[in-house]
Amino acid sequence: MSFTVVNIHLQAGITEGGVLGLTVLLYKLLDFDPSIASGALDFICFLLAFSRFGKNFLKKTAVASLAFAVFYKIFMGIGAFLPSFYNMPIIASVLGGIGIGIGCGLVIEQGGAAGGDDALALVIADKLKVHISKAYLISDLVVLFMSLAYIPFNRIFFSIITTVVSSILVGQFEVNLEGKKQEQSA
Repeated sequence: MSFTVVNIHLQAGITEGGVLGLTVLLYKLLDFDPSIASGALDFICFLLAFSRFGKNFLKKTAVASLAFAVFYKIFMGIGAFLPSFYNMPIIASVLGGIGIGIGCGLVIEQGGAAGGDDALALVIADKLKVHISKAYLISDLVVLFMSLAYIPFNRIFFSIITTVVSSILVGQFEVNLEGKKQEQSA
């Protein structure tokens, strides 16, 4: 996911929603280091998820989140090495959605969350009794609306495409929220 953000999203002016999109928003508007913003925002979302899903979920999530932040810092330091897809926004939005969707889905399938947006989406899905793909879409669209502060309106369309693609892909992975709740009460 960090590879996708640095090599596709940042270069193409396309963002993902949720915490990933919020870290890009903070980076673009305030030049705030994404590796720090990601950790702080993730922590808040993890507290919410921990109260619903328990210690085992939190352990898996901590490993995945730390790995994401470390690789984000590494890729930011190296810089993008894929060519910019800025002038090919449809390609960038689809590739970005695929990278984010598969990355998130793999972690969620293992019973954790790759970042705060995953944890938040799991809480939203559980609380509202909606499919995980809908929960992602809800949280992502809120951040995309805020991203209009730095992304021109005509480009936000491509961010919506990447969000829809990633939400659909995440929805293809098995998520057992009941199993996580049982772990908490055991």
